[in-house]
Amino acid sequence: MDANQAVQFLESLIGQTIRVHATDTRIFVGTFKCTDAARNIILGNTFEYRPPTPSAVRDAAASADTNTTSDEQRSPNIKVNMTSRFIGLVVVPGRHITHIELEETPQQGRVRDALRKTQGIA
Repeated sequence: MDANQAVQFLESLIGQTIRVHATDTRIFVGTFKCTDAARNIILGNTFEYRPPTPSAVRDAAASADTNTTSDEQRSPNIKVNMTSRFIGLVVVPGRHITHIELEETPQQGRVRDALRKTQGIA
């Protein structure tokens, strides 16, 4: 991808909802506003998601153990929700970004798939 294509691609993402994964396991979901040469990303209307702490997982496991009866089979899987908070406008430093995903609605996915079919792209 040459420089012009890269700029066009980044411009096409402006206003889109993206998911940015950080080195400290946080995930930021917000509206892509801009980026710079240092790969810093600015997101608007952003939510921050954090995985549960080890103590929260232990508490959930203990609670699941006490809620099961001897007749029930114990499931090795325990679901614990991520914590979230609204943070608004945020700058995610490029050096802390591990992964970026474009979040699309089901309708956007159908449109993308239809375009691929008409263009003969698998």
